Amino acid sequence: MPYLLNVIYALLILAALPWLVFQAIRAGKYREGYAEKFLGRVPPRSSTKTCIWLHAVSVGEVNLLAPLLRLLQREHPDWECVVSTTTRSGMALARKKYAGHTVFYCPLDFTWAVRAAMRRVRPNLLVLAELELWPNLVAAARQSGARVAVINGRLSEHSFRGYLRIRPLLARLLRKIDLVAVQDETYARRFLDLGARPETVHVTGSMKYDGAQPDRANPLTQRLAGLAGFAADDIVFLAGSTQEPEEAGALEVYRELNRRWPKLRLVLVPRHPERFEAVAKLLDASGLPWQRRTELAKPPDCIRGLSDGSAGAPPCPAPRLLLVDVVGELGAWWGTAQIAFVGGSLGRRGGQNMIEPAAYGAAVCFGPNTWNFRDIVQTMLARDAAVVVADGRQLRQFVGRCLEKPDEAAALGRRARDLVLSQLGATERTLALLTALAESRPVCGDANSRQAA
Repeated sequence: MPYLLNVIYALLILAALPWLVFQAIRAGKYREGYAEKFLGRVPPRSSTKTCIWLHAVSVGEVNLLAPLLRLLQREHPDWECVVSTTTRSGMALARKKYAGHTVFYCPLDFTWAVRAAMRRVRPNLLVLAELELWPNLVAAARQSGARVAVINGRLSEHSFRGYLRIRPLLARLLRKIDLVAVQDETYARRFLDLGARPETVHVTGSMKYDGAQPDRANPLTQRLAGLAGFAADDIVFLAGSTQEPEEAGALEVYRELNRRWPKLRLVLVPRHPERFEAVAKLLDASGLPWQRRTELAKPPDCIRGLSDGSAGAPPCPAPRLLLVDVVGELGAWWGTAQIAFVGGSLGRRGGQNMIEPAAYGAAVCFGPNTWNFRDIVQTMLARDAAVVVADGRQLRQFVGRCLEKPDEAAALGRRARDLVLSQLGATERTLALLTALAESRPVCGDANSRQAA
């Protein structure tokens, strides 16, 4: 079976090669990490400390690990944690966020690559965030003597129905998992129905709540607000984790409402860095004055549409419109917003994390397509802590209502913040399970054989 998977993976890569090359040229993707991905040549580990290998696919999962890593360092300072990721944006954030840890691209699920990586890292425990079940990676971990855990596990209805078609194969894989820590009872039942061992499945809650920052006065948010020149009476409307055409919709809302509410400010944070330039062109075409996040520390003549920087030009006021063209700051920017639209929800992406703006007490809205966060959305809507907008017209109505009735918007935000605070604790429960697993006996071999590997 492992070698059959190698053939399948190779054929899939060959079939996708034209698209991969196009993306590499057009968007700069897939240009690095080849030795790690295809050969498993990840950074070798020399110490004999207990090692936890945490794998996070992209930006969302990388952020998810932050509270867990903090707890691991506090509770087990003698353990060594390494972090792997899959995407370029995930790698950029992980290198920045976890500079004190070894960070690398996870090998692709070829037998030779994952086995080489296991020999070099020698983990006691492989931790997979949410649902990254690669058969050869899991098998290699088990063969090396490492335990395997899934944390913050989730399984959407759509994915569950798809996996049911290959249940016999998936059940063999799930039986190799030592811990499946899931967000709620619904996900637990789905994992059990697919063949997970009952003694391995635990409901811990969603770790995404624990990663949220509820304090608007945190240093990073305050610094960013100062850089952007936000005044105390400004009303910040932030559209975050957006995809096309959500930025255009938010821009049109701002254009219509700014005439009546001149203190309104718009912050756009696209989900993918390769779209920064496309959104910049959209803002140029709007004719409105705007500025990039990467230019905030520069002289004011870089504010587009207000000054050409010529000698004697009058000083420029802070722009009312900001494009955040850096990765990893969205969590802090949410703390500057009174009104929040969470993107990826009007298209077909399935939504993005709405917990962060909720934790700050912003008035939160998002589109109807949020299946990636279905449980969180259901909880928020049941507690009247968020609003669903079906399209650009309803987005305008929501923002306009928040401006016209600030007391109602503030109450919506308070309910959202209270909800987040009531859900905390999943990370501590997860760490307790991981600790027991890491300190248990190896699956195979002994400490000497692990050292020799």
